[in-house]
Amino acid sequence: QVQLVESGGGLVQAGGSLRLSCAASGRTFSSYAMGWFRQAPGKEREFVAALSWSGGTRYYADSVKDRFTISRDNTKNTVYLQMNSLKPEDTAVYYCNVVIGAALGEPIGNWGQGTQVTVSS
Repeated sequence: QVQLVESGGGLVQAGGSLRLSCAASGRTFSSYAMGWFRQAPGKEREFVAALSWSGGTRYYADSVKDRFTISRDNTKNTVYLQMNSLKPEDTAVYYCNVVIGAALGEPIGNWGQGTQVTVSS
């Protein structure tokens, strides 16, 4: 079991940037592929990005590709989501999770509180 705590969200203007962090606690953080998901008001939770346990393979939703970058620092047990050129459509609560599957899009851990990202127009 891995405990996850998201942080770094906030209120930004369209075109701005935020860097989200997901701090993990567990036996061996580097053994897990990690992903970011988001849920906007009235919408289903959706996949945003993921990366392999080694950090060598990344996947992105088409809606964020070329704007968001996922990375990890295994020495700090932390995964990041650098969000640039933010749009109002990016407004959502962002969550991280352990992921599996061919495209690392299947979350298998418990959902935490997430971190709110609000982008104003």
